[in-house]
Amino acid sequence: MNQHSTKSSVLSVLYSGLGQIYNGQYVKGVLFALLHTLFIFLMLPSVSGSLLGLFTLGDTPQKIVSGKVVHGDHSIFMMIYGIVAFLVLLVFLAFYIFNIIDAKKTGKMRDHGNPITDFRTSIKNILEKGFPYVLLSPAVLFTIFLTVTPLLFGILIAFTNYSAPHHLPPRSLVDWVGFRNFIDLIEMPFLRGTFLGVALWTFIWAIVATVTTFFGGLIVAVIINRHGIKLKRFWRTIYILPWAMPGFISILIMRNMFNAQFGPINQYLEFIGLSAIPWFAEVGWARVTAIIVNLWMGFPYFMAMMSGVMAGISKELYEAADIDGANPRQQFWKITVPLVLYMTAPLLIMGFAFNFNNFALIYLLSGGGPAVPGYFYAGGTDILISWIFKLTLEQGQFHLASTVSIIIFIFIACISIYNFRNTRSFKEEGMIQ
Repeated sequence: MNQHSTKSSVLSVLYSGLGQIYNGQYVKGVLFALLHTLFIFLMLPSVSGSLLGLFTLGDTPQKIVSGKVVHGDHSIFMMIYGIVAFLVLLVFLAFYIFNIIDAKKTGKMRDHGNPITDFRTSIKNILEKGFPYVLLSPAVLFTIFLTVTPLLFGILIAFTNYSAPHHLPPRSLVDWVGFRNFIDLIEMPFLRGTFLGVALWTFIWAIVATVTTFFGGLIVAVIINRHGIKLKRFWRTIYILPWAMPGFISILIMRNMFNAQFGPINQYLEFIGLSAIPWFAEVGWARVTAIIVNLWMGFPYFMAMMSGVMAGISKELYEAADIDGANPRQQFWKITVPLVLYMTAPLLIMGFAFNFNNFALIYLLSGGGPAVPGYFYAGGTDILISWIFKLTLEQGQFHLASTVSIIIFIFIACISIYNFRNTRSFKEEGMIQ
């Protein structure tokens, strides 16, 4: 009963396209066999060599004579070529499996006495029923090679000793070290102290920065939308300007304003008889400064969003609360805040994820400083992402930076999964189908 499906499947396992030829789909079978042949003769030698290089990362360091590379291996290039070869092999395996499934499906049609489709009909079906997949396929390929490749490269670096000055290509090779970097991050006192200190500040920073901008925007939106406030459009326009202005310009301006020597804020404090504040010289004040600047730049976004959310809250709720004797403060905490949180909680979570990796503000404002004794290439306001930047571009400690990046990725991934699972639009996506 299933002789055609079995024979066609076995033939397709032996070589792509043989099952289609057996089923009478000659054009499709020849095309599949041609693709299989091209892979074997044109790509397989390069793929196998690159995969071998991915395992060894080279045997002989490169030598440079008169500015030219004479011979030797470059571990990082070999790793990249190996990752690309691995992805190419996965694409071929996907094609190979599809070839087997297609031959088996056609064989079942023959077993049941149904007519098989010719090549022209197959093309027509693809254009009619599979047109969305045809459009999505190039994006999938680009994602695999332009997004997955750097991601895998960053992950694999965490399992090597790729670092300056002793393991930096091309003059030196890079070796696989397994989980040694993760263990060092826990066992070595200076690394553990730096990681725990920076990670703790990163969590505090992300929470405080998100909460202050969220409730700052909510309070301003409540005040502007309060009954009796005149020139509401004017106030909305004024308060939206900090958000409309390019962020890096605002940060650089704020950096000069909080400058301890010539900044206008300290000059004004001294003018009214107060002592100047070491905004960036002490860890505590530097962190407070970062939170203040982030509040100034972030609250307009939440203010605009809250204004739209509150416009959708029924006025009858507030009228009923007035009748029951609730004062404005009680109405704010019992009606406004719960309804706003219910509708904006996913954005609040994503705001936390954004602030967790808010590199631009920290690096442009304070440069991660001031210095903290005992920290390994990190300062008092450095968050994990700015510490990674210093480890890579400034110190060449790529293996440690990749290790910390994996930890950040896992944490942010957990937040994203939680966010998607608790977003109403994600749960109700079937309603728009």
